[in-house]
Amino acid sequence: MGLYAALRLSKKLNRRRAEVVVVDPQPHMTYQPFLPEAAAGNISSRHAVVPLRRALKNCRIVSGEVTRVEHARKTVTIQPIDGPSTEMAYDHIIVAPGSVSRTLPIPGLRERGIGFKTIGEAIYLRNHVLDRLDVAAVTPDPAVRKASLTFVFVGGGYAGIEALAEMEDVVRDALKYYSDLDPSEVRFVLVEATNRILPEVGPDMGAYAALQLDERGIELRLGTRLESCVDGQIVLSDGERFRAETLVWTAGVKPSPLLDRTDLPQGDRGHLTALPTLQVVDGNRVLDGAWTAGDSAQVPDLANPGAFCSPSAQHAVRQAKVMADNIRQVIIGGAPKDYRHKYVGSVASLGLYKGVAHVYGVKVKGFPAWFMHRSYHMSRIPSFNRKVRVIADWTLAFMLRRETVALGQLHTPREEFTHVTPPTEHSADRTPVGAGVRG
Repeated sequence: MGLYAALRLSKKLNRRRAEVVVVDPQPHMTYQPFLPEAAAGNISSRHAVVPLRRALKNCRIVSGEVTRVEHARKTVTIQPIDGPSTEMAYDHIIVAPGSVSRTLPIPGLRERGIGFKTIGEAIYLRNHVLDRLDVAAVTPDPAVRKASLTFVFVGGGYAGIEALAEMEDVVRDALKYYSDLDPSEVRFVLVEATNRILPEVGPDMGAYAALQLDERGIELRLGTRLESCVDGQIVLSDGERFRAETLVWTAGVKPSPLLDRTDLPQGDRGHLTALPTLQVVDGNRVLDGAWTAGDSAQVPDLANPGAFCSPSAQHAVRQAKVMADNIRQVIIGGAPKDYRHKYVGSVASLGLYKGVAHVYGVKVKGFPAWFMHRSYHMSRIPSFNRKVRVIADWTLAFMLRRETVALGQLHTPREEFTHVTPPTEHSADRTPVGAGVRG
């Protein structure tokens, strides 16, 4: 969201009038709707991210983490990648750190769970799933084989369903090259605490999606909670217990912890409170120079009185543009305008060539919905460069077979080197950077 706002501000404001500074610990913006595609190998993981320095040529990029925001003094404290922390003064601040996974104190989740919020997690999930197939193909232990071929996803929203559907496609394609594995041995389980999936597309399309997943052999455990996963032993609230070596957690998000390190007002759910103009508000008092939008903000939905805008890309991208225009208006002495957008509906992918959509009251399913899903998100990812690369990836994937190779060494790149390098007195008590446990 911050990238869209900075990009528009840099175009709307002359550099002699204002300097736009972007602070982020990552050198890129992740386009999260493409994470399932990146995990499935439909597009290159590099093409699901947008390099900040390339996209924001007229902005100053600071590679570091904001550790404190003191709006009373209009300063932020920044911890760079290397070196001491510094303070930076500002006139206007956009607080849009996004969200993080909303986890629960479930035994074993911290040790066994795999998130699905970052490009690193998407790459790790792909490598882990394919690695489990290799383990299952060679192990003589039936229990290990069964656990390796059991994949559990917790959360039936967009992220969970799209990740589940794409990875089931990946496994089904990969099994063509494993003569020792029988597709009937593979088990995918979706655990969802409510009694429906994909609520964003409506009950009819959600029911259709559930039926499609069920026909593919995916077990849907609706109205069920994960109670424990210690040592891979999955315990569900319906009493079932089984082992699984893969547990993907996609059960919602919450505002970034950064908000707790600011003096800005927060609502009941930890979001920043905002006006429809996207200005941060403390009760009835507008905080001069403080702006927010996206996942970490509670913005009144003027098209749906009494509600707040949903934490979706559809709202975030449009809020970013309105917010940038409002900041420009305030700088030149004008008045900000309200953000108003009628939610047009939602689209969701159920894997390659499959999807559901509920747009402008029209319900679409199958290939047309899948095509709408791809078209919409291709149009929204920033920069012409990224659009071309994504289309090229899709074109090649259409003509060529899916790549089903795991690159697990990406996660411990120095392990092999450290194993063959003799220790010295200097290094004997030190843990090598990058070394770790396989898998």
